[in-house]
Amino acid sequence: MNEDQRKSNSWKKIKLGSDKLKVFFVNHLDRIYSAKRHLVNKLPSLVDEVQFSELKEAIIQTVNDVQKQIARMEIIYALLDAEISKTSIRGLSGMIDDAFDAINAQKGEPELQDLSIIFYLQNIESVEMASFQILQMAAVKLNNAQISKLLSENYREAKSDRTFLLLISSKYIVS
Repeated sequence: MNEDQRKSNSWKKIKLGSDKLKVFFVNHLDRIYSAKRHLVNKLPSLVDEVQFSELKEAIIQTVNDVQKQIARMEIIYALLDAEISKTSIRGLSGMIDDAFDAINAQKGEPELQDLSIIFYLQNIESVEMASFQILQMAAVKLNNAQISKLLSENYREAKSDRTFLLLISSKYIVS
């Protein structure tokens, strides 16, 4: 294959039928939904273990934001006339479990435990932001402005939480 053929192939747009796109979209929405549910169940357990008061506030805010994001995703399922997967999805949920294992390994070292919480919550928010961005792009092809808007709100909230955690980490490390 010559250089011109490779360039022309690399610029071709992906074309998926609406049925295939909907299956892709729902499967990946299931993954982020499962992770969000897992996170909202696990995060409150950290509040009493955190030493830095602003980090406690960030965790509480994150739980509230995740609950709103879950509610928006449930609206998306309804708009798509799709069922929420009842099966276990380990991908992102497994990442959350690994993060909590690493955080718990720092017990007895409050500063390191707080830094671990900040580190892993930053990572989790980054993955969620990326997931919402891809779903937003796919939602354009679904031709549903409400779905796009709901995903955009989830993305903005995840980005805001990540920025807040970054601010807290800079205060925590410098203090």
